[in-house]
Amino acid sequence: MEFLNFSTIMVGLITVLNILFALIVIFVERRDVSSVWAWLLVLFFLPILGFIVYIFFGRQLKQKNFYKLSNEERHFLREAVNEQIDQLDHSDLNEKPMLQKYADLIRMNLKSSNAFLSDDNDITIFHDGKDKFDSLFADIRAAKKEINIQYYIIQRDSLAEKLRDELTKTAKEGVMVRVLYDEVGSRRMSRAFFKELLENGGEVEVFFPSFLKLINLRINNRNHRKLCIIDGKIAYIGGFNIGNEYLGLNKRFGNWRDTHLRIKGEAVNHIQGRFILDWKQATNQEKIDYEAYSMNQSRYHANSMIQIISSGPNSRTEHLKNMYLKLIMSAKKSVYIQSPYFVPDGSFMDACKMALLSGIDVRIMIPSKPDHPFVYWANLAYAGELLSYGAKILQYNNGFLHAKTIVVDQEVASVGTTNIDMRSFRLNFEVNAIIYDKKIAQHLYDLFEEDSRESLDLTLEQYEKRSGWVRFKESISRLLSPIL
Repeated sequence: MEFLNFSTIMVGLITVLNILFALIVIFVERRDVSSVWAWLLVLFFLPILGFIVYIFFGRQLKQKNFYKLSNEERHFLREAVNEQIDQLDHSDLNEKPMLQKYADLIRMNLKSSNAFLSDDNDITIFHDGKDKFDSLFADIRAAKKEINIQYYIIQRDSLAEKLRDELTKTAKEGVMVRVLYDEVGSRRMSRAFFKELLENGGEVEVFFPSFLKLINLRINNRNHRKLCIIDGKIAYIGGFNIGNEYLGLNKRFGNWRDTHLRIKGEAVNHIQGRFILDWKQATNQEKIDYEAYSMNQSRYHANSMIQIISSGPNSRTEHLKNMYLKLIMSAKKSVYIQSPYFVPDGSFMDACKMALLSGIDVRIMIPSKPDHPFVYWANLAYAGELLSYGAKILQYNNGFLHAKTIVVDQEVASVGTTNIDMRSFRLNFEVNAIIYDKKIAQHLYDLFEEDSRESLDLTLEQYEKRSGWVRFKESISRLLSPIL
């Protein structure tokens, strides 16, 4: 009898919880209709498991003032954005053809994500891990005041040890060092690894930490950004994390093909500002002068125009996806995309199809070897669908492709942390640099052409001959694509 009463109470409690979560999904959280129905089905058809899954994977982040900006800081950002929009509206665009051609894209990025335009940047492109880390360590050794580092993955291996030791030496010389890493991406990492750095005044924080390293209620929302800012004058942004595999030392992946930027110039301020916001969130510090960090007035007097665009689950709109869509729709000749994960949503697929039907040369490069099996088969499913529209699909065959780049018309390009998938668009914290510079875009275009010579050309004829087993795996992976 007591058991029946207990069971009745538990069933009633679970029913109440399901109804409560359902009401939250419908009336409180701003989701698209398909997502609402999906979560309602989960909650009502999996009455015990459903609300547990929702707690870990379904809850949305608050969107209102997620980064705890003060009223003064929010006012400053609004005024700075309005001032730059006013400058765009009253500039002689004829003097800057790139500014004239992409004024609407620049304005959209400004309004949606406070992506300030800077026009005095010098850019170095890295596509090899050894070159990137040699440069990074040299800049760390030369630091005089401050180093801010943020990575999704810091592996516990010899490369991470070298980074830690270089940072510790610099901290001993009086340089302020901050390290921020993601808890899930860097699951083997701990603050104890940085013991000597901490003892010498360095600071180490974790983004969305787990409870006792076991339970993480934000496991679905990860900080995927990879940034390093040195003395407010040099910044790194791109796809390389910290780990020996990024040097091509992992036998499973072999050569690691990625893309990273080293930037000197005004854009460093905006990358610094991005780091400071994440640092404030991770540390709950509210007395950091965001304006001082993000609006340093020193200039480098170079000529690359850049916007730093960020997005995350706290954003009302998918800023980075919208940037990609606008870029693709602006193309007149070509769109070259490199991504390890090509699992787009319907709007991205439609943009690619419209470009192809308009005669645009669309080329998409994906890895020929999987790091995640479901992602690999989903890649083929989505890329294969575009073959019938005339897309050129290339499977990189010289190791693993991890670059996240898009080049349009050989004159504008984007490099950053964002994959072409719904996780990057909606769930992760990401950041990209969009570069309005024909020289840099041409360099990235040429790298794509070089990589093409190391790639397999997937033809429509080959794709249509795939086996029933492959078709089955593609179908299952496509069904799972929203959570990959």
